[in-house]
Amino acid sequence: MTIPKELVVRETRAVIINAGSFFIGIPLPKTPYLAAKDWLASEKSRRDLKDLAEKAAKDEAVSLAKRRKQL
Repeated sequence: MTIPKELVVRETRAVIINAGSFFIGIPLPKTPYLAAKDWLASEKSRRDLKDLAEKAAKDEAVSLAKRRKQL
C-alpha cells in the first residue's frame, strides 16, 4: 500500500480494515495503554488481560474450525 507523503504517517502504526472495495486506516497512538488509561479502567493486571485475550482468541478459533468441520 502506498500512502502519500502529505499525510505524514511515517513511523505510525495503524489498523487497516478491509471495507469491500476500499480500506479504512485507523492510526494508533505510540503508547495505546497511556492513551486509554482514562477511559479503559480495569482492576486486572496487564498479564491477566493478555491471558484473557489469548484464551478468547483460542476459543474463537476452535469454534470457527468446528463450524467449518475442520476439527
